[in-house]
Amino acid sequence: MNSASTPTHRTIALVGGAGSGKTTLAEALLFRAGAIGRAGTVEQGNTVCDHEPEEIARGTTLGLSLAHFDWTGPDGTAHAVTLADTPGHPDFVGGVDTALAVADVALIVVSAVDGVTAGTRFAWSAAEAAGVPRIVVVTQEDKARADFRRVLGELHAAFGDRLWALELPLGEEQAFRAIADVLSEHALVYDDSGRHHDEPMPPEAEAEEHRMHLEVTEEIVSHDDEQLEAYLDGKEPPVEDLERTLATEVASGEAVPVVVASGVTGTGVDRLADLLCALSPSALDHDGRITIGGSMAGDDAAADAGTEHRVATSAGGETLVHVFRTVADPFVGQISMLKVLSGVLRTGDKLHNATTGADERIHGLFRLRGAEHLPVGELRAGEVGAVAKLTGSPSGSLLWARSSGTARPAKLPLRAPVFAVSLTPNSQSDDEKLSTALGRLLAEDPTLVVDRAGGQTILRGLGDTHVAVAVERLARIFGVNVTTGPAPVAYRETIAGSADAEGKLKKQSGGHGQFAVVQLRVSPLPPGDGFEFVDKVVGGSVPRAYIPAVEKGARDALAQGGPQGHPVVDVRVELYDGKSHSVDSSEMAFRTAAAMGVKAALAEAGTVVLEPVSLVTVTVPSDLQGTVLTDLSGRRGRVSATESAEDGRARVVATVPEAELARYVLDLRSMTGGQAELTITPDRYAKAPSTAKA
Repeated sequence: MNSASTPTHRTIALVGGAGSGKTTLAEALLFRAGAIGRAGTVEQGNTVCDHEPEEIARGTTLGLSLAHFDWTGPDGTAHAVTLADTPGHPDFVGGVDTALAVADVALIVVSAVDGVTAGTRFAWSAAEAAGVPRIVVVTQEDKARADFRRVLGELHAAFGDRLWALELPLGEEQAFRAIADVLSEHALVYDDSGRHHDEPMPPEAEAEEHRMHLEVTEEIVSHDDEQLEAYLDGKEPPVEDLERTLATEVASGEAVPVVVASGVTGTGVDRLADLLCALSPSALDHDGRITIGGSMAGDDAAADAGTEHRVATSAGGETLVHVFRTVADPFVGQISMLKVLSGVLRTGDKLHNATTGADERIHGLFRLRGAEHLPVGELRAGEVGAVAKLTGSPSGSLLWARSSGTARPAKLPLRAPVFAVSLTPNSQSDDEKLSTALGRLLAEDPTLVVDRAGGQTILRGLGDTHVAVAVERLARIFGVNVTTGPAPVAYRETIAGSADAEGKLKKQSGGHGQFAVVQLRVSPLPPGDGFEFVDKVVGGSVPRAYIPAVEKGARDALAQGGPQGHPVVDVRVELYDGKSHSVDSSEMAFRTAAAMGVKAALAEAGTVVLEPVSLVTVTVPSDLQGTVLTDLSGRRGRVSATESAEDGRARVVATVPEAELARYVLDLRSMTGGQAELTITPDRYAKAPSTAKA
């Protein structure tokens, strides 16, 4: 194939810890490919991928950004590459999940200074869980304290022996201007323009490089019988053949190449682009996966989950499109990032959203290079692009040419929220627009959750920065200004014992009056049983037509709150007698009387305040287990299990009152240096200490 041929397409997810150099590396790749005329910097706020105001202000990536460029390999083969730059901040792991859902390969970026961090481990495990092949690049080799060999040792210790270094830095820190190509055994020496020329291997590096050459070559040929036989006969395969065999191993996950580069000086960047195109699978080399049929309701519909289908990535198939991310743009409205799983998508196409049921028209296709739109007439199977104004297709939708039926893409990992704030609109206008704006915000970021508690709107996310950025976007994109405050704890009450009470309504104001009497027995239920209504009326003292109204009145009273101001749960209400009037009784009268009777019973028996208790799971390095246990104990936590995770770290499982968890994710990151993984899920209600009654 030559450069004039149809290019192969691949989407590369840049993943790794915060500060590892992902965005800078993306900038260097774009510059070296000629896609941009000048490389920007994160510090100056002018990079292609970090283009949102919230990112520029914080100097870090906060969302998934796409950047397309074209590349021609050493053999003249044309490649089309889409970089998916992802956040390293733990609050925004949803962007990593989304990128991996459409990526052909994950490029795990590791700092030569910081080495393997919690962000590196997360990126590795997320790519492995998504079934995405990996390549590791050690970057920031030009910085002080860069140490490639130390980092390589950390990588092997963390992820095993399937990582193979294909390059060695010749000099580090300010002296990093050359790379040893382990397969070809040549030195690639770079000039100030980021271009290289070949030189013989320096004598001081020959022994180490040759040892690694033998190790890598033997590993590669061991997976190909023909190459192995020739190698054992003393005939080493050409570099091109070794790379083809290695590419097969990369695609299967049996091998993870390790390379080296500097996004600042450009050293190794062109070589990185060559290897990414040579060693990673293209979009046409693997099938997509969707679920057809079943309920769209999510996990609660497990019994009707549908059937998983593999989708061949072929331009000849029916048109099938995965909308993997939507972004609200203040100028053009909603932008939908999408990947064509099958067929060809063209401007003007009409498609059915098999996930939401909406019908959509494709108004204009384009590729993305950060905020820049690059118009295209069509996108073929395996290609990634974007379209504006798909109003009925939130993130996670599936568009296809069929006019009916239900289907959805593969589910993303569930990332339960761990931090929450209350939202108070600043004006009546803000209040009127808040619900719609939050709906659009959730459509673009499924890791955000909105609910109501204590009459307030609660926004939940993966951390304080996640929620803060969402609030800033509410103001900037949707014009909705809110004040945030602590999220209220959803306390409940339950009756302390059994009590009998009468609810009586008797009013006469001319014409028909209002009359109803109910005799109720209110008693506690076991924790978690909710509400039970029992009809024990005999003899028709309460007409059958009014009994549903009595139940509604009882529910009204419990929802309005008990003597201590909280909704009442785990209560049994028994109606055993009452009185009615042939003219003045009505459903509303009995509903009101029942509410009065329940309130009287609660006041007589008294109530107990219940507090929500959450199930907390913390995974940390073993040497930090004691710190976590001590902290949980101070939060009234009850540890139910301590165990070893698969990677040798410690996992602590505990139940902790929600009132003690308001800032727990922030405190946990501080006490563990960001090395902890946390999940918090609602578990049950339990009796609260007396201080919770205020």
